[in-house]
Amino acid sequence: MVDTRRRDELLRQAEAIILAEGFTAVTMDELAQRLECSKATLYSLASTKEQLVLAVTRAFFRDATAEIEQAVQAEPDPRQRIRVYLAGVGTAMRRHSNAFYDDMVGYEPTAQIYRKNSAAAAHRVHQLIEEGVHTGVFRSLNGHFAAQVVAVTIDALQSGVLLESTGLTAGDAFSELGDLLLDGLGSGHE
Repeated sequence: MVDTRRRDELLRQAEAIILAEGFTAVTMDELAQRLECSKATLYSLASTKEQLVLAVTRAFFRDATAEIEQAVQAEPDPRQRIRVYLAGVGTAMRRHSNAFYDDMVGYEPTAQIYRKNSAAAAHRVHQLIEEGVHTGVFRSLNGHFAAQVVAVTIDALQSGVLLESTGLTAGDAFSELGDLLLDGLGSGHE
């Protein structure tokens, strides 16, 4: 058995490797060697490589969501809350490589986790828009449509399609998205 502190540290290190390099090319043998542990220790963390990949993917989204929500809750201005949310998504996206993204969307179990979290992000943007409409900061509009536009844009940014065609970094693109969305939502009352 691996003590809890060592287990958490190994999971954190495995997550860093997988987020940086993806998971299809990394073997459990290689992970054990790089983590300086036995394969038995590694398998005590997750019974299979697939289970480890799922744990890392879930942890990535769980941690990113918690960080983003903490920042959003600290922002009292409804307009800025959307900007903070989108900036947080941009920051989270920079934590993993294109290789991880490609592996994640190409492997159905992790693709399901990604789709679930993308839907949750669209729902959260919708909530933030509705809060702004309710407080009179945003004009009345179909918040669900605006949230879906953001979700599609996030996916296009994540895949690299929009970054390649615009030359923007992910962080810059999310800043632009926030500006575009907020200027389009403005009620004229500030």
